[in-house]
Amino acid sequence: MNARRLAAGSGPSSGLARLLRPRRIAVIGGDAAARVAEQCDRMGFDGALWPVHPTRETVAGRRAFRSIDALPGTPDAAFVGVNRHATIDAVAALSRLGAGGAVCYASGFLEAADGGRLQRDLVDAAAGMPIIGPNCYGFINFLDGTPLWPDQHGGRRLDPAERGVAIITQSSNIAISMTMQQRALPVAYMVTAGNQAQLDVSCLALALLDDARVSAIGLHVAGFHSVAGFEALARRARERKVPVVVMKTGRSAQGRAAEISHTATIAGSDAGAQAFLRRLGFARAEGIPDLLETLKLLHVHGALDGARLGSMSCSGGEASVLADTAENAEAMFPDLAPDHAAAVSATVHPLVTVSNPFDYHTFSWGNEAALIETFTAFARGRFDATLLVLDFPRPDRCDDADWRTARDAFATAMGATGSKGIIVATLGENLPEARAAEMIERGIAPLAGVSEALAAIDCAAAIGAAWRSPAPERILQPDCLGDEPVVLDEAASKALLATFGVHVPAGGVARDEDAAVGIAESVGGAVVLKALGIAHKTERRAVRLALREPREIRQATRALLCMGDAVLVERFEPDIVVELLVGLSRDPQLGLLLTIGSGGTLVELLADSVTLLLPVTEGEVRDALAMLRCAPLLDGHRGREAADVDAAVEAILAIARFAAEHRSQLEELDVNPLGVGPRGQGAVALDALIRTRPRTEAGGEVDT
Repeated sequence: MNARRLAAGSGPSSGLARLLRPRRIAVIGGDAAARVAEQCDRMGFDGALWPVHPTRETVAGRRAFRSIDALPGTPDAAFVGVNRHATIDAVAALSRLGAGGAVCYASGFLEAADGGRLQRDLVDAAAGMPIIGPNCYGFINFLDGTPLWPDQHGGRRLDPAERGVAIITQSSNIAISMTMQQRALPVAYMVTAGNQAQLDVSCLALALLDDARVSAIGLHVAGFHSVAGFEALARRARERKVPVVVMKTGRSAQGRAAEISHTATIAGSDAGAQAFLRRLGFARAEGIPDLLETLKLLHVHGALDGARLGSMSCSGGEASVLADTAENAEAMFPDLAPDHAAAVSATVHPLVTVSNPFDYHTFSWGNEAALIETFTAFARGRFDATLLVLDFPRPDRCDDADWRTARDAFATAMGATGSKGIIVATLGENLPEARAAEMIERGIAPLAGVSEALAAIDCAAAIGAAWRSPAPERILQPDCLGDEPVVLDEAASKALLATFGVHVPAGGVARDEDAAVGIAESVGGAVVLKALGIAHKTERRAVRLALREPREIRQATRALLCMGDAVLVERFEPDIVVELLVGLSRDPQLGLLLTIGSGGTLVELLADSVTLLLPVTEGEVRDALAMLRCAPLLDGHRGREAADVDAAVEAILAIARFAAEHRSQLEELDVNPLGVGPRGQGAVALDALIRTRPRTEAGGEVDT
């Protein structure tokens, strides 16, 4: 991170309040600066606005000053709309003047082949003055009517009593598109971060958290410029109970070949990002519609206590669509208790069957009193939110009076029961913006699209669950590694893990047939033979299983010694209920990623893995195991023996402790499989491989 980048959490104390809520604005440059002035006029900005241009007499109907030094006062914020070289000079002049900050519009900095040095010069020129960008459109403050924005937009200035969500994105074009939304989402701030030369997304979000009028924060990021900054943001958001949802894009490659394990192909940057967001207590939205609908739900209701839903519609088809879509979501529709179902049944026609999702039919359609009675009775269930599926007719061709009646009845019922009400339109176009805005006014969250609604509910419930859990420790930052990689063979890898309490099979290393037979006799029973120094032994046919007779052991040893210099002889472990993968790989930003998944090749075939960040807790490991598709096998699927989950957790925690202790050298670790025996019989590392990059000490010895 550049030494001149503002510290995470600096917020208004470093001038961000002046920059983001300015009363005096300077617009520097030609056409782009003029467009900023025009947008300020359109939004009713009533502060001072000073154009700066070396030759024009006026800009946007205002007198233009010849230079920054000629300004009549010190601007709180400046929009710098000149070329990249002139931008550096302008930022330096603003810094000398004591300006509150600047938006740097020009491109051609770090994103250009020759722009890296220019971006460093820009940060140096700022000398601590906050700058947004470069290569960005700036921001719009819809609360105070201050758009440092050189283009048209679709947003509206919020009323003085309104709150709204803050959105920060790296992409100016995506920001423009989101201002054009017709979903009735009240936006308080739209901020573009551009290259994040000095202020990164987390810094900007921290500053916006200081505005009590911000109800929720949405972030669009391709990466995490400052891990510490995002951790500081998470702590502040949790303290202030402001939910954060993130749309993470840019699935970049690990940047290195995965030659010795399965883990690196799975625990890539996106898996690490997912683990990081989960640890922060931030929800993840998979696209722009999900992001906006989630923000809308969070704006109205905040985080949810869970995802237990009650749903009503006047169509069995809609009820089926909702139930089917929920199969791919965390949301659930619990059955109604008998007394609850009876209370609801007493309010509807005898032909109506009470269930959840609930099709209340059209017998009471248009009858507000009857609908209030039914909706109120249904909403008294133990739901975290109550849904009403309601698609409005086209306003240009149809009359929506009866739909407004249903909406009003639902709002009354939610108020009477204290329920968190959500109206879901199966089609986004069937939720007119004006009607959606009216719902928000009445405390109802209007969500467009069934899948988007359920995704938003999942996100709100995930944030609520994170807030109810203890705040996580800060992640272990990655240390610098040595230069040359050292791959430890299976025997050496297991020996290291055993010193941290990981159980490994009894056995030893043999370099000839007699030694192999001797080790087998000392172990007793059936043994496994493996050629040492070979990755992916199964594919290379470098493993022999369940050998007992000396003749078999000698024959296998001869064959395996043709593949390597030594053979590992170990006790054969037949009583394995489940095979797991436990791996660690290194992310340049996030440190060591702990991946837990189905063992063997199943993890790749089923995409069955969960990634965590160090340090981990026992609860996190247990939750990760419960998230796996193979979790039913751990519990004893279809009459099979249940696995020793406690032993599996203990082994994973031991591996994590080993990784934390050796994080300055460990590049990659792969235990695959970790064999988990029946309950009470433990877990054992059946295969292991460690790759390190040890640092050479002064005396020339390499510490491994």
